[in-house]
Amino acid sequence: MPQIIIDGQRIEAAPGQTIIEAALHAEKTIPHFCWHPGLSVAGNCRMCLVNVGFPKKGADGQTEIDAEGNVAVQWGPKLSIACATPVADGMIVDTEGQRTEHAQHAIMEFLLINHPLDCPICDEAGQCKLQEYAFKHSNGKSRFIEQKNHKDKRVPLGPNVLFDGERCISCSRCIRFADEIAKQPALTFVQRGDHVTIQTFPGMEFDSPYSMNVIDICPVGALTSIDFRFHSRVWEMSFTDSICPGCARGCNIKLGVRDNELQRIEPRTNMHVNEYWMCDAGRLENYHFVNEHRLTEPMIKGEQSDWDTALAASADIIKAYKPSEIMVIGSTHGTNEDIHTTVQFAREIIQTHNIDFIEHRDPAFADEFLKLADRTPNQAGAIALGLRSNEAVTKDNLAERIAKHQVKVIIAINEDVSAFATSVEHVIAIASNHNATTKSSTIVLPASTYAEVEGTFTNADNRVQLIEPAVTTKENERYMGMNMSRWDKLGAFNDRWTQGERRNARPTWKIIAGLSASCGSPMAYTSAEDVFAAIATHNQHFKGMSYALLEEYQGLKLGKASEPEAKAVIYESHVLKPQV
Repeated sequence: MPQIIIDGQRIEAAPGQTIIEAALHAEKTIPHFCWHPGLSVAGNCRMCLVNVGFPKKGADGQTEIDAEGNVAVQWGPKLSIACATPVADGMIVDTEGQRTEHAQHAIMEFLLINHPLDCPICDEAGQCKLQEYAFKHSNGKSRFIEQKNHKDKRVPLGPNVLFDGERCISCSRCIRFADEIAKQPALTFVQRGDHVTIQTFPGMEFDSPYSMNVIDICPVGALTSIDFRFHSRVWEMSFTDSICPGCARGCNIKLGVRDNELQRIEPRTNMHVNEYWMCDAGRLENYHFVNEHRLTEPMIKGEQSDWDTALAASADIIKAYKPSEIMVIGSTHGTNEDIHTTVQFAREIIQTHNIDFIEHRDPAFADEFLKLADRTPNQAGAIALGLRSNEAVTKDNLAERIAKHQVKVIIAINEDVSAFATSVEHVIAIASNHNATTKSSTIVLPASTYAEVEGTFTNADNRVQLIEPAVTTKENERYMGMNMSRWDKLGAFNDRWTQGERRNARPTWKIIAGLSASCGSPMAYTSAEDVFAAIATHNQHFKGMSYALLEEYQGLKLGKASEPEAKAVIYESHVLKPQV
């Protein structure tokens, strides 16, 4: 293992690593624009220039010592770019000295010569590398007094991405992403020189299902989201770790919330699941339903009610029928905690065998990268927790059983069963949004969405991952207030959780526990973590798991809690591949 010294700190680097990678493993960030750990090395921004040398040897081959008793260093004639220079044993790297600092100032002055002063209206402001480095690695002065070059602004590169040529610093990250990750080489540099800009090839648009990742990796505000543009400033939002519910991949995401409304979704790095990326559909389809068309209060026969009355009325209906006449349709959109309490309620409290879930498969959605045909986040968890009965439910066989009057009551959890529930006597709908079923249900119980609950999903690779509440409800308001430091790991909460509307929705597991108590058999759960502890105690697939371990290792695989996979080295938004 090569031994190198960076700014006086001795580091054991891995063979083949570059200086910038070795520094990140030592939790030291070398400033950079064009380098990204998931892309090939371009080496064109020069921001990562560092002074590199080796111990000076005398004529006798021995290391020389200077007048102060330190090892004399033979520095290179020119600075080296840290992103493309491989480490070598004995290498000495200076990232903070006068020579390096002078180069950083020169690069920043060069990049800012033609950059517009539009930070006040730029969506990237507050998380912009150019803005950050202007404070940290620039002398704050420019000798350029001539008129700046002007380039095209507000240019749509595709249906989801807008390009501002004046802000672009020509790092080529977007071009390399389109070529190497999206596999759609639609972007290129044109007009080389001081008028260089980025365009799509003639007759093409950048409409890849993963096009919006270029917005995240753009180090400045040159690429912005058409959907999110001018919705909020980054410092006005809180950011919470979560999991995308759009398919069974379980991409790690961050939820950006302002005034208790979900504003945007962006990828969160997990080298075992989605690396640095997520699909456009995951960003655009999974926040509107959190904000819109929500059920906000319990309802009985179309009239608003309160929770105690609605739960008692639901229990009266359940008690009036035989177990064989009651069908519980669980949801693979729910958390493991939701599913566990659903199974416990159906099998132990109602004592019915009529329990299952409806699959949601869309082969046209799937691809060979991240997107999967299963459009739910937790089918693997549902199977591991026993939500599936011997005879799988389909719309056809359920309709047949209903027609024969074998099923008279349906408890539907976040499923639209209106198409085949017209002949049942009662539907108890547990749902987060209005749909055809909630319009005709006897009782409607408003459920929280994935953005409002704490819990776990199990993805298609049997990896159990933790989600945390980002949006406040009347149910979780006190809990989030007491645990603000836990949700606000980035220090960006800014009391935003105290703003905005509060819906009177509850987590599905808590609704099921309330139904159970109304039926005379209370469940001993006071939190989602209590439910998960019960799962980890009684289900062999989850043994040894806890919320703390799931958070520490970015998820654990079913049946392998004692064998956690190697953790990636994470520093800021950059992550290196796991070192085993």
